[in-house]
Amino acid sequence: MDKRFEHTAAQEQAQALWEKEQTYTAANNPGPLYSVDTPPPTVSGSLHIGHIFSYTQTDIIARYKRMNGHSVYYPFGFDDNGLPTERYVEKKIGKSAHQFSRSEFINLCLNETHEAEEQFKNLWQRMGLSADWNKCYSTISDRVRAISQESFIRLYKKGFIYRKQEPALFCTTCQTSVAQAELDDVEKDSFFNDIVFKDHKGNDLLIGTTRPELLSSCVALFYNPDDVRYQHLKGTRAIVPIYEYEVPIFADEAVNPEKGTGLVMCCTFGDKTDIEWYKKYTLPYKESILPYGKWTENTGVLAGLKVEAARATIIEVLKEKNLLIRQRPIKHSVNVHERCKKEIEYIEVPQWFLNIMDHKEKLLSLADQINWYPAFMKSRYKNWVENIGWDWGLSRQRFFGIPFPAWHCMSCKTILLADISQLPIDPQETQYPGKTCPHCNSADIKPDTDVMDTWNTSSLTPYICASYFYGDMKSPFEDPRIQEFLPMSMRPQAHDIIRTWAFYTIIKAWMHNDEIPWHNIVISGHVLSDSKEKLSKSKGQKSLTPDDLLAQYPADAIRYWTASGTLGQDTAFSEQQLKIGMRLITKLWNAFIFTKDHIESYDPKSKVPEKLGVCNEWILDAATKALASYENYFKTNEYSLALNSVEQFFWNDFCDNYLEIIKDQLFNPHLYDAQEVEATRYTLYTVGLRILQLYAPYLPFVTETIYQELYKKSWNVGLVTPQQSAGGSLHQTRFDSLETKAYEESANTMRSIIEIIGIVRKLKTEKQLSLKADINTLVIYTADAALHAALKHHEQLIKGATRAQTIMYEAIKHDASALEQTGETWNAHVVLIGE
Repeated sequence: MDKRFEHTAAQEQAQALWEKEQTYTAANNPGPLYSVDTPPPTVSGSLHIGHIFSYTQTDIIARYKRMNGHSVYYPFGFDDNGLPTERYVEKKIGKSAHQFSRSEFINLCLNETHEAEEQFKNLWQRMGLSADWNKCYSTISDRVRAISQESFIRLYKKGFIYRKQEPALFCTTCQTSVAQAELDDVEKDSFFNDIVFKDHKGNDLLIGTTRPELLSSCVALFYNPDDVRYQHLKGTRAIVPIYEYEVPIFADEAVNPEKGTGLVMCCTFGDKTDIEWYKKYTLPYKESILPYGKWTENTGVLAGLKVEAARATIIEVLKEKNLLIRQRPIKHSVNVHERCKKEIEYIEVPQWFLNIMDHKEKLLSLADQINWYPAFMKSRYKNWVENIGWDWGLSRQRFFGIPFPAWHCMSCKTILLADISQLPIDPQETQYPGKTCPHCNSADIKPDTDVMDTWNTSSLTPYICASYFYGDMKSPFEDPRIQEFLPMSMRPQAHDIIRTWAFYTIIKAWMHNDEIPWHNIVISGHVLSDSKEKLSKSKGQKSLTPDDLLAQYPADAIRYWTASGTLGQDTAFSEQQLKIGMRLITKLWNAFIFTKDHIESYDPKSKVPEKLGVCNEWILDAATKALASYENYFKTNEYSLALNSVEQFFWNDFCDNYLEIIKDQLFNPHLYDAQEVEATRYTLYTVGLRILQLYAPYLPFVTETIYQELYKKSWNVGLVTPQQSAGGSLHQTRFDSLETKAYEESANTMRSIIEIIGIVRKLKTEKQLSLKADINTLVIYTADAALHAALKHHEQLIKGATRAQTIMYEAIKHDASALEQTGETWNAHVVLIGE
């Protein structure tokens, strides 16, 4: 072993080994299947440290499961089907998607994103992700497009999907409809405007509104039925100012009489309540806003303006006509598109919907069949489902994406679907196969022009994973093997997409197979900057890019930092934690440099010594307990707490105590029984390998390098496939292939011995003596006669560790422990509180 761990070379060598030997394929790791529904990152430029944070935590769990005896299926995907990728490619090539046919632009995106995907893959491999890169998918690939379109056809035929001219949440900036789950709430400054309407008798009516620019879309006025101020208006009509047309007046409990003037206008559409009233009272639709955000020609003076200009203009007109009585500044919550952060409008367009509202109780009950880690995250899911007010709008008015496999007969309005055998298909580029409508024989057939919400595809990742796992599945929805594959073992994901990715995947698995998609969902947090903001690509934290960090630190040190995160909790980026990881790597390397000369010639196939000695039994006992604690924490995916168990064992028990205690035995073997020395070599070999195993999920590179240096040639016990007879990889060893057990009696005795050694070390340090300084006489005081006898039995061990020439045992005295000098010699007095 080199004097220093050269991480750059070691990382390259380990990656080459893992790739050559296909270390992480499920086939090369037989056992019960453990499948991971890995999040496919969006291909839209570069990754940020937040990705490294969450994906490495997933990898830690996957590596643990593999070494715990499972055949881990750990596929990887890239989400290159969506608006972010479309914008990324447009920006890169300097052209709009609309300058190409859809198939041309998809091919262009495939070519452009392939380079980005290779960069992503390279980064993940440098970070040590143990994914099976042979099982790598793209959400815009032919196979995945076919799966997504097949899902649509099957759910449409089951009655879960319908098409309707409906008010839709619409982003006029991105020029597409969006789902409720894609909205964020933002507090914004605004004004409450009191505007003068007229009643049927010409009297003034004051209407309070934050959206005066929607006057041209006003279709009714509303008041609360218990509001005595307006009960005389029941059944009457009002005149809309400026536009001078009549609208009905209704009483409805949804009006808050304490808000504004208590009299409100309903426009098509200003908010969700407007839509509810529009449907409840069968109101007409008056369009003011076009999909690209400009006001329509019939809005008069506002025609061609966008929202802010339209609002300013209508305010000026109202003031000129003395129709604006007052303005009051307010702060209120508005919906913005999570992608562009611009305010959402409501526009009526033909849309595909998946029925959620009729199944909310079922979707709530499904959450109880899944194990949530941490458990409180289930409440986020339930709160979201309980408060959903819309069916899932699947349609997007984008260019790049997966098209709906449908055509429309313009004569009889029948929806015509592609045959599953034809998928994937783009109806805009493929004529309807029947050429004429099978219902009315009309040839006037038009293709559907929308594409699917990207979550409509991402929600199918368990089916995509199944397709790649089996390889020969014609349909993951019909193949009987899907019943064996679902539920998958684990879904790892961040907490902010519970309402989207988790929710939608649960919906799809239930609708297709009456099943939950996974047994366990493991929720990670985000990485926060020093200012406590979420790190993201869009915020451009250049110094925290993965490439920049990997140029400064070993991948293992970065992984060590990620393991400090707590399930479901956001974590501030910590350079200090990276430095602690660096110290750990150095400590591991140095510890095994020390053990190298004593274990490299050890034959693990030799018989285990019958008498191990108290010190060896104690460290084996500590190793056994560390593994038990470690495994208990991993049962609930608490990887950070599991790491704490390893840290305590490695730093305190192994390095601070065991290695220091056995040094005298290893360097002066003639003072000890030969069998005891051999027992120490066995223990050092065995416990060293256990330490490498325990750290392996967290620090795969340094542990693999040490294993290849010290263990590969000699140890092949418990490796799980024939091709590993030459030693294979540390990461294909199993925890249960190392046999250790508890030695409680020796552990109790050693606690006293370690206490004695610790006191002597402390006394030497206080006197500024070297720990190697000799002690002439060591006097040990205790009230426990049995302990005296036990200590005397291990006297040579205590002498070696304390450098004591003579040890005496006395009854307890109540003075403090002390180190006294007599001439040039030192005598130590150690007081042990009796047991």
